[in-house]
Amino acid sequence: MDLQEIKVFLSGPLAEVDAMLEESLRSDIALLYATNRSLLLQGGKRMRPALSLLSAGACGGINPDSIRFAAASELIHNSTLLHDDVVDGATLRRGRPTVMSILSGPASVLLGDFWLVKAVRCILDASRESERVIRLFAKTLSDLAEGELLQMQKASSADTTRDDYLRIIYSKTASLFEASVLSGAVSAGAPEEWTAALAGYARNLGLAFQIKDDIFDYAGGDSLGKPVGIDLREQKITLPLLCALDSVPTEEAAEVRSKVRRIVDAPESAEPVRDFVLTHGGVEGAASEMEKYIDTAIFCLEELPSSTEKSYLAQLARYVGERAY
Repeated sequence: MDLQEIKVFLSGPLAEVDAMLEESLRSDIALLYATNRSLLLQGGKRMRPALSLLSAGACGGINPDSIRFAAASELIHNSTLLHDDVVDGATLRRGRPTVMSILSGPASVLLGDFWLVKAVRCILDASRESERVIRLFAKTLSDLAEGELLQMQKASSADTTRDDYLRIIYSKTASLFEASVLSGAVSAGAPEEWTAALAGYARNLGLAFQIKDDIFDYAGGDSLGKPVGIDLREQKITLPLLCALDSVPTEEAAEVRSKVRRIVDAPESAEPVRDFVLTHGGVEGAASEMEKYIDTAIFCLEELPSSTEKSYLAQLARYVGERAY
């Protein structure tokens, strides 16, 4: 599936979103404005705005509020990335130096706050349903904080379970997918049965999206925007490792978890753990589970009437499983 085809289909509304992003991020402070412009030009896939716009289109049509909510989803997404880079100590994002590595951690936090406030303003400028959409994105930000802290807690103990993992990736990734899709549906006045179906679609899509990212950490190529194995070096137990652990006796699994606990003090422990995942079917197991979430996401769309936008929502789900990064 070619993501560019969807971008061409949405070219008009996405251009309006980009214009709103640029206008929202204007400032007479030269450093702030130059940094914002640089981040906008770096772009990204605009996955969340595209999902929001397709959802609006599938539920009756894109309108000015749809543009505002789609822009807000991108502003919030990038705000969380600016904060995440500080939490993770990341020096690269999408293959480029992070704001944190160029300006400092405090500057990255402040910039993230600026983008977040501009997202709130976009939502408040809507003609209707602004309070409902604020609540959607507020839940997402709460989920994100809880997910990050749970991941930190589990990293030190290396006792992450599947339930822990699913809660973490829902909170850190799928929740924003859900809010983005639902805000689009709300902008179009979708009935509750459609919003419920789209919530299921977005939730499963977001889980699949993060599982794919976690697979890249074990089986990625040189073109990735982050080094392969960085999640493991940060003691994050993700689905490929969980799948591999399920394939061995309890004693062996405990020894592997012990190696994960030692990674901070003994970084050389990371490579044997990665080899364990690759030789015990961890990547293949995670990919199989990811496909189930994709299939469920597409099944959720059956509640919606036929439309080009609905078809593209299904295609985007397939793209998540096929993407190279």
